[in-house]
Amino acid sequence: MSAQLALLDRPASALAPSPEVVVMKFGSSVLVDPADAPKVASDIYAEVRRGRRVVAVVSALAGETDRLLGEARALGLAHDNSLLPAYVVQGEERSSALVALACDRVGLSAATLSVRDLGLVAEGPREHARPVSLDRAALDQALLKHEVVVVPGFGALSPAGDVVLLGRGGSDLTALFLAAELDLDSVQLVKDVDGLYDRDPNVHPDARRYDQASWAEAKALGGGLVQPDALDLAEARRLKVEVRNYLDGHRTVVGPVGAPPKAAPPHRRLRVAVAGCGVVGGGALARLLVDPRLDVVGVLVRDPSKPRDVPGASDARLASLLVSDPDALLARDPDIVLEALSEAAAGHAVIRAALSRGVDVATANKQAVSADPAGLLALAEANGARLLWSASVGGGAPMVEAVRAARADAPVVAFEAVLNGTVNFMLARLGEGAAFDQALAEARTAGFAEEDPSSDLEGLDALAKVRLLAFEAFGLMPDEADIPRDVLNPAALPPAGARQVCRCELKDGKLVAAVRLVSGPLDPLFAELKGEGNALKVVSQDGSAVRRRGRGAGRWATAESLLADLSDLAAARFSKPV
Repeated sequence: MSAQLALLDRPASALAPSPEVVVMKFGSSVLVDPADAPKVASDIYAEVRRGRRVVAVVSALAGETDRLLGEARALGLAHDNSLLPAYVVQGEERSSALVALACDRVGLSAATLSVRDLGLVAEGPREHARPVSLDRAALDQALLKHEVVVVPGFGALSPAGDVVLLGRGGSDLTALFLAAELDLDSVQLVKDVDGLYDRDPNVHPDARRYDQASWAEAKALGGGLVQPDALDLAEARRLKVEVRNYLDGHRTVVGPVGAPPKAAPPHRRLRVAVAGCGVVGGGALARLLVDPRLDVVGVLVRDPSKPRDVPGASDARLASLLVSDPDALLARDPDIVLEALSEAAAGHAVIRAALSRGVDVATANKQAVSADPAGLLALAEANGARLLWSASVGGGAPMVEAVRAARADAPVVAFEAVLNGTVNFMLARLGEGAAFDQALAEARTAGFAEEDPSSDLEGLDALAKVRLLAFEAFGLMPDEADIPRDVLNPAALPPAGARQVCRCELKDGKLVAAVRLVSGPLDPLFAELKGEGNALKVVSQDGSAVRRRGRGAGRWATAESLLADLSDLAAARFSKPV
């Protein structure tokens, strides 16, 4: 074993730095009903793929607090009844469970803490108490184990252990207090408005928005935008407060110093086209059709007459979008194309055609981009477009971002990964005693395997991903012919516990890579993977490492990665002057 790959066997504790933590608060203006949980999960996913752990503080769904109060009062309970707060915070605890479920669906490791679990203590009137301390043990432990910890806002415990409330808008106060106790310098309040204005923009069309406001200005002008008690806490604890629009990222940063307000840029709806409407493309399309930022202008498919599995989309709506000709799709003048075709050549052609027209592209097609990533990037730059391919590797696991983060800190010398969710799922089922055909059928049913699974089983899918990660890590790729690969077939099955492990290292100026079915002692990062899980370990020249894991296959995990690339492209488009 080379020195570089020997580094891969060092304990995780010796390799992994503590991840950055961010506190995000989502109010009832964003979480209006259960259908809004996926968009909250998308916002959280965007932070996780930047390498951060997230504490998500959530309010009750719109109208839920008033409903619970009404039910309690119908029983004759007075405002000062000691049992009332415990009943009311069920609204926030329900929201936290919904958001955690939405995070799990896209492959994030998520946990919830109840008001009693969280350890937040507040003093004062039971309906308007003020937080005074936090027992961090439960929160720290949850952050150690999970990427996302979702907690209810608005509620806390009295010193005697009774549930109390933090007043209307109290979830803001929960978020700010947690951020302060976690020694952070800022907190994100995600709302349905794009910041703080000098006047009500709904009444005054010429109202001007603050990009930066002082705590005093926010208290004078904020109205109900941020709870006043929360702003007092921010000033006392020197916390910056980012009041952010979940739609396009426009924000006001509230802190020690303000700046004069400016005319806000107009909101623009972006035109998006989708190439492919299978497992991933159909999942992404379902989300796009309910996104108020966007207009879906067309969907490229091979056969428009074929029924499509797009949850929530009517047949009439789909019929108006489906086309079978790539030129017809691009003739609808999209700003961005999401490419999720299953064929490499067809996907490559669509990507080139879009970039040639100055249209941004996000793709989940690793075969299409791994053929010539440098050429595609050059084409994009020449035409003022952007190309992103995070969804091409790792499904919902942010592997491309992990490699980029490692390379930004120090030269990368090697990486090791489990990159194919289908094969990993099948190996797990084979290890449990399933027959080969049964394991393959289950992988198809779960949406992990294509009708023709040969690319997965023969290691070609993993090979393409190795080449893309090598391009990200080293700026060059090993030739396909130089990458040995093992085939998973029923005639020669590996022992139970085996994994398809990909390795690539830079050795004497040359890349050495392989895709192997490995049994025996494995790094726990890979040995403990379940089902369709993927994992990656990137080792740098100084011996440090970046490690990531996540759901490596399936509709919602891969679609989420594709949508995250779309959000990055949209943010860049929104920031351009009209």
